[in-house]
Amino acid sequence: MRRMTRWRSPLRGLWLTSVLGSVLLVSLPIVILTGLLSYIAYGPQFGQAIPADVGWLKLPTFDWPTNPAWLYRLNQGLHVGLGLVLIPIVLAKLWSVIPRLFAWPPSRSFAQLLERISLLMLVGGVLFEIITGVLNIQYDYIFGFSFYTAHYYGAWVFIAGFLMHIAIKIPRMWTGLRSMSLREVLRTSRADTRPEPYEPDGLVAVEPKPATISRRGGLALVGGGALFMAVITAGQTIGGFTRHAALLLPRGRTRGSGPNDFQVNRTAAAAGISTELTGEQWRLTLTGGPAPVALDRAALTAMAQHTARLPIACVEGWSTTETWTGVPLRELARLAGVPEPKSAYVQSMERRGAFNRATLQVNQVLHPDSLLALRVNDAELSLDHGFPARVIVPALPGVHNTKWVKSIDFRIN
Repeated sequence: MRRMTRWRSPLRGLWLTSVLGSVLLVSLPIVILTGLLSYIAYGPQFGQAIPADVGWLKLPTFDWPTNPAWLYRLNQGLHVGLGLVLIPIVLAKLWSVIPRLFAWPPSRSFAQLLERISLLMLVGGVLFEIITGVLNIQYDYIFGFSFYTAHYYGAWVFIAGFLMHIAIKIPRMWTGLRSMSLREVLRTSRADTRPEPYEPDGLVAVEPKPATISRRGGLALVGGGALFMAVITAGQTIGGFTRHAALLLPRGRTRGSGPNDFQVNRTAAAAGISTELTGEQWRLTLTGGPAPVALDRAALTAMAQHTARLPIACVEGWSTTETWTGVPLRELARLAGVPEPKSAYVQSMERRGAFNRATLQVNQVLHPDSLLALRVNDAELSLDHGFPARVIVPALPGVHNTKWVKSIDFRIN
């Protein structure tokens, strides 16, 4: 009991915890689902999602849709944006239940033991996902392990804890929501704020301190924090003038110039690409048919060109929509002698990094707007944006829109 006396805020109680919990109950499943869908979008059936081998945690896969073209942009915008917006609410929820985290003895029954295990998985999992997720957005890998692998397995720990906690606590949450009227709470000033009735195993302190803020003020503080996170985050997905407010995306501010003035996630210098590699000696090699076909850039520009306005969206949550012009991939497949490929393996000239190649599904190869882009916004691609040629496919994760393409292998099985 002595451990409980240090937590004396009169705001703590079943009602506040239940309100915060109900918000998370509705919103966290969206973050979970979009995260799992992002993993599927990377094409684990081709071994190009990280981690590649997940054992019995393997998800059912399907051909990631190419329509609408903004699908992955929406998916990752929700996953990253909503995940960041929920940080103040998650922290407020943890603050509201902190007396129970330090309750002693930690377990007095089997049911309480299950609750403690679910709390450990839930709290540990959500904090791990938040911290590593924010660091990934900043490209700050101080933790020394693979973000993608750790984030995937950490998500499953969190999901298990989340489901266990819901099963145990949802009746109690419903009781808490009915214990006070939200309308009355919003009308109650700080001077009239009173603690909830004390329960020996509850969250209310034995001797609560006087209120320094009303419950209305507490909810406004948490809501304001969530709104602030939305303001400094949403611009990375929405674009336009709102992008200037995307303060949590410093790397996303690296841009090209002129018509190429949009985000550069990986520069040519970082990828080891020089003008010597992309000059007149560059050739695109098409394989999979009776014989390899080699095309220089002049031959590609002489082919029928197609223009499409398509987004690029990255796993970190940022996106941009530009107008691309180039040769449809299905025309290149026909030229290679494989008019109906099952997939296409795209290889970059990049020598560094794990994403210098990508396998495209049949629907991604044959979509009329899937291009080997030669121009953007009616100008030549810059070297940083993939000159002499890059792939651009509707709804494809940005990292698989391979830059500095040197070969495409159209496969029939």
